[in-house]
Amino acid sequence: MGVSSTKRSASRAKSTSELPAPSGIPSGLRFGRFPITNVQPSVEGGRFPAKAVPGQGLVVSATVFREGHDQLGVTAVLKDPKGKVRETVRLHPARGERGLGTDLWEGVFTPTATGAWTFLIEAWHDRYGTWHHNAEIKVAAGVDVELMLAEGAALLAQAADDDAKRTAADRRTLRRAAEALADSRLTVEERLGAGFSDAVADAVERQPIRELVTESEEFPILVERAAAGQGSWYEFFPRSEGAKRDPVTGEWTSGNFRTAARRLPGVAAMGFDVLYLPPIHPIGHAHRKGPNNTLVAGPGDPGSPWAIGSAEGGHDAIHPDLGTFEDFDAFVAEAEAHGLEIALDLALQASPDHPWVQSNPEWFTRRVDGSIAYAENPPKKYQDIYPLNFDNDPAGLSKEILRIVQLWISHGVKIFRVDNPHTKPVWFWEWLIGRVNKKHPEVVFLAEAFTRPAMMHALGRAGFQQSYSYFTWRNTKEEIEEYFTEVSRDSAPFFRPNFFVNTPDILTQYLQYGGPAAFKIRAVLASMGSPLWGVYAGYELFEHVARPGAEEYIDNEKYEYKDRDWEAAEAAGRSLAPYLTRLNHIRRDHPALGDLQNLTVHQSSDDATVVFSKHKTLPDGSKDTLIVVVNVDPHGTRECTVSLDLDALELDPQDWTASHGFRVDDLISGQSWEWGEHNYVRLDPHVEPAHILHIRRGV
Repeated sequence: MGVSSTKRSASRAKSTSELPAPSGIPSGLRFGRFPITNVQPSVEGGRFPAKAVPGQGLVVSATVFREGHDQLGVTAVLKDPKGKVRETVRLHPARGERGLGTDLWEGVFTPTATGAWTFLIEAWHDRYGTWHHNAEIKVAAGVDVELMLAEGAALLAQAADDDAKRTAADRRTLRRAAEALADSRLTVEERLGAGFSDAVADAVERQPIRELVTESEEFPILVERAAAGQGSWYEFFPRSEGAKRDPVTGEWTSGNFRTAARRLPGVAAMGFDVLYLPPIHPIGHAHRKGPNNTLVAGPGDPGSPWAIGSAEGGHDAIHPDLGTFEDFDAFVAEAEAHGLEIALDLALQASPDHPWVQSNPEWFTRRVDGSIAYAENPPKKYQDIYPLNFDNDPAGLSKEILRIVQLWISHGVKIFRVDNPHTKPVWFWEWLIGRVNKKHPEVVFLAEAFTRPAMMHALGRAGFQQSYSYFTWRNTKEEIEEYFTEVSRDSAPFFRPNFFVNTPDILTQYLQYGGPAAFKIRAVLASMGSPLWGVYAGYELFEHVARPGAEEYIDNEKYEYKDRDWEAAEAAGRSLAPYLTRLNHIRRDHPALGDLQNLTVHQSSDDATVVFSKHKTLPDGSKDTLIVVVNVDPHGTRECTVSLDLDALELDPQDWTASHGFRVDDLISGQSWEWGEHNYVRLDPHVEPAHILHIRRGV
């Protein structure tokens, strides 16, 4: 709740501008000299660390208040894994509705390296702010004029002389202001103006004049590598890349790692940096599914890769059709040469033919008739898959899975997309990810968990670096605005959403019936809305036909091969690849899109036009700001007025034109306009459904 400082470390020396709190405050109280509550980012009061990546802005906030009318100052102190203070950020009252009467203070800090960081909040009596506030009121009213000027002179002179941390230039600024405040030869307005000058305000902002400093407890932040929170994912089935069908017999020849490697340049050229592979292990024969999830498979049907295990091996083996471990190692190396990192599916389940069924039957659930229970998600049934049971031999099963993960790490896999983690105990994931990351902190786990929020959030707290999300089903303006606000504010400290636009299992009605415009709209929202987004192969070809009665693809690639002609589609202008490429290039060129918590929703007068911005102040002091305007109606042209929250854009005086507007460049069309607080927008989805506007600074 905040404890008053009575001792300061040697690295934070006492001075007359930072005085210890009175020793008369009783010990053992929950509140310090100034109450500090609701500190964020804090996950369950610090039981779990908040998530961050190097260079990504992290919003820090706290509710801080005091008795009376004197002014408060609030700062956040960021410490590196060695406990050294790396950044001190001045917090300011939250703007807009969040700040009205809430005593909520906010700021942004930026960890610079991986590791276990901490932060704390400091609240303190703001001596300069208090004097400024009182002097402004009293001098204007003609009350205690000379006294207020004398107090200001004494305050600034003391700060100039006593604070060793202050620069020589700032000390000269404060000393000159103190002399002017005390100079009776000047007018009252001139004397007060010297004390209120921008130069004085800047000097005090850099090194505040503090006393009665109160500290909160420290809260943990786990800073992981960039791929944990930033990335553009692409999914394909290696067996389909290079697969060929005999035109006479109709029999298929499976693709393999060598033929799949030919697709790597195309994926990399679109700007993706993570290539996700569904399971690459041997596939069972018992109850193998045929095309479109039928119960009877023909002799040439490859079966679902998620039905793992056969006589050829289990999770520690590679399907013979795909190649050997040597082939896999070469594929990983080739991907790396193209700037792609391989993410491998970790599906903890088994086919009836998996070696575990014979060697460790206790790892499965036996029904009363003696049979092993297969997977079900009513009305869906997966007779070809046996779920694992962690209750019979938790130690043995956990040890085996750890062995498997370590095996694939040894073959260059540093990212795992985990299938259905919500069907396993949360304790297991906390244990596994903790064990793996202790030795391999670079390893990233993505939770493929489409389930209740409590479970999805628990998996994030347990250690999953990122997760699939509900974005896939958020299509209306109201749904999108609400979800963007939730993931960028409420759950951001522990839940990183990866905005996949489609998966082999998910083809939404929006994409089924929205036409090419729908594919563009969803790609813009996903790539601009989250630092993490993903695409399953075929999206760029506008594949949209669903199996009747289902929200998944007809002729689903989970159960058969796909032979796609990428080059022919692009040559004929029937590919979305150039558009996806442009979006990924925009992401790479604009650091603001790498942050999650910097999203602000703006207003539009149309019920199908979504407007949001992302803003980031860079280490060199420059600013990167984008405004995204999207017509989410794929069928009709929309016209509206877009009303911007100008405070969120952090415009400087030099950013405004002579006509009191600011310049924006559309990163999609290449056009430029002058915008202001209220702007007319017309978006025809059949031409271009979105503006991605970059604010031109210093016009």
